[in-house]
Amino acid sequence: MRLNSMCIRCLVDKQEARIAKFQDEDKNASYMKEIAKIIGESDDEASSAYLVYLFNQVYRRYFGEIKDYSEIKKEYNAYVLEMEEELYREIQKARDPLAQSLIYARIGNYIDFGAMQHVEKETFLNLFRDEEKNRLDQEVYEEFLVDCLNGKHFLLLADNCGEIVLDKLFLKELGKRFPHLELWVMVRGEEVLNDVTMEDAEATGICSVAKVISNGNGVGGTVEKMLSEEAKGIFDQADIILAKGQANFETLNGSGRNIYYSFLCKCDWFSGRFGVAKNTGMFLRESHK
Repeated sequence: MRLNSMCIRCLVDKQEARIAKFQDEDKNASYMKEIAKIIGESDDEASSAYLVYLFNQVYRRYFGEIKDYSEIKKEYNAYVLEMEEELYREIQKARDPLAQSLIYARIGNYIDFGAMQHVEKETFLNLFRDEEKNRLDQEVYEEFLVDCLNGKHFLLLADNCGEIVLDKLFLKELGKRFPHLELWVMVRGEEVLNDVTMEDAEATGICSVAKVISNGNGVGGTVEKMLSEEAKGIFDQADIILAKGQANFETLNGSGRNIYYSFLCKCDWFSGRFGVAKNTGMFLRESHK
């Protein structure tokens, strides 16, 4: 997805806020100049997620290690795991359990410490009761079911901690509906914000319902050219890809692959693009031939 002016402004603002605690103004100014240079020299294919990956390399050089989200990840994984049994019972009560599990997994995308300044547990819980924001595009869903019926290899591109527990419930239902599908989950290869890594996958038990693979890098999205050889093989083999989160949409939209996108519109640009209120869920299909 091509970088736009609103995203550029947001990127710069977040980097300025990130270094506001440091007192060396000369160092801060030098850092922001390098950030501006990276943005200015980026090509049309550069996404916000990829640029943040580059920013982090510069940040480490100026200020040391980036913020550690390991405790936050443990907290939210444990928080949603406590809800797992109750949510799964609600899924089973639904007229279409698979559709309900897909909606619940999308609600989990709210737990994003990169896109938002604050993650509120109360807001997260309220989303489960917000029917207006939880609608599922029926036409896209029907296409998804047909693809799953005819496909062989399903790949879920994971996003956030906590969310991965709800992804597990979705994959459990998907496997029940389409037992012939080989289910894969791809996680981040390095720590980046509160995104899911192999450690989170193992801690939340998603390995019990799908095969899990690392993408081999620390970009908060999926950049094909940066995938490890093994991850690229799984990515290329997949008949159906479900990409979770805004960053995966930003890095993959327009690739021409058979990709379904599931995310909440958590920033002004996404809300404006799709004409919806903040935290509304989207389920889209990549245009492909």
